[in-house]
Amino acid sequence: MPTAPLPVLHPGTGQPIGPDDLAPLFPLQLIAQEVSEEPEIAIPEEVLEIYSLWRPTPLYRAHRLEQAIGTRSAIFYKYEGVSPPGSHKPNTAVAQAYYNKQEGRTRLSTETGAGQWGSALAFACKLIGLECKVYMVRISYDQKPNRRSMIQAWGAEIVPSPSPETAAGRAILAEDPDTPGSLGIAISEAVEDAAGRDDTAYSLGSVLNHVLLHQTVIGQEALAQMEAAGAFPDVVIGCVGGGSNFAGLAFPFLREKIAGREIDVLACEPTACPTLTRGPFAYDFGDTSQLTPLVAMHTLGHDFVPAPIHAGGLRYHGVAPLISQLVRDGLVRAEAYVQRDVFASAVLFAGSEGILPAPEAAHAIHGALGAAKAADEAGVERTILFNLSGHGHFDMTAYDKYLEGKLEDVALDEDEIERALRAIEGLPTPV
Repeated sequence: MPTAPLPVLHPGTGQPIGPDDLAPLFPLQLIAQEVSEEPEIAIPEEVLEIYSLWRPTPLYRAHRLEQAIGTRSAIFYKYEGVSPPGSHKPNTAVAQAYYNKQEGRTRLSTETGAGQWGSALAFACKLIGLECKVYMVRISYDQKPNRRSMIQAWGAEIVPSPSPETAAGRAILAEDPDTPGSLGIAISEAVEDAAGRDDTAYSLGSVLNHVLLHQTVIGQEALAQMEAAGAFPDVVIGCVGGGSNFAGLAFPFLREKIAGREIDVLACEPTACPTLTRGPFAYDFGDTSQLTPLVAMHTLGHDFVPAPIHAGGLRYHGVAPLISQLVRDGLVRAEAYVQRDVFASAVLFAGSEGILPAPEAAHAIHGALGAAKAADEAGVERTILFNLSGHGHFDMTAYDKYLEGKLEDVALDEDEIERALRAIEGLPTPV
């Protein structure tokens, strides 16, 4: 990166944290990966063996989609929905479960938004041999019962968040018994759970450096597959909540961009949670109860509770520090979309390519269609690559609402952003 990411700060002292500060939550191998400057980290053989259940994932040329919209551009997509849990998430879940077991942990706690991450970690823990506790954002817990069942089928315990099982959850419920929940709240519960038990580590499905590192298997494969197809992308696109699937595809291509190759790298997010497009770059907590270290990132404030849109995996107040810094440096740009437009693009894609996308991944589809339209209007042909990060088989309630005309667009009010950002007043300021 042209600009090194800013240090992570201790929430109590405001000073840069060290390995000892993270040891109660994470295994040392992952802490080392979090700060590593090595150009390459080998994937353990046991992790590779499990990856072979679904990797390499396919790269497709979207010929039918191109015909449907009448574009002259070439559109490719990397399809991560072929994994057993149906998304990109097990790329890091398997690795994290492996490293935790190597260091003697027998149980993992985590949060999940729409359920892709919770089901991926449940899957990984089942195969590696660990117990798993999942705190699922309440609105998604209610909206996506099939994803909940999948988590339970792989042997994990799951509760809606906020829950009465943690001090953080009880405090939120006392203040607002009807809250839809948020990833920030669920993270607080999972961190509290892990910190209170010696046998348990905390596992996060996005945002942190080691998580993004594990996901770059996507982009590394895509580089080789695009070369085999005799093509190279002019535009690389992914949806962004915390940032793991976006980084997984985009970071290997950003390496080429930093080296001088012309590539437009686009991050797509919902207008209901416009962290990159409207959130400031600031130090903030990763969770609502302020249990995590302070990281420099684009944020809407740690007590921000997004509207209950169906792209539950994109309902997070912050974005990965590495991605935030790249946006700050102008190497990545961001756009935000309303959910009815996103679902219209999802239905168009399903009707042409045959795959029903997850609402999160549909943001990348919408971004790709926009990039193709812009190229056509400019009279140029572009090669566009996006990450189809998961299928939408467990999101049929959302599709029902869209097809019935009951899905509402949500644009975040500026007053709510100002209110939420008051929570970070007094925190250290990035230099």
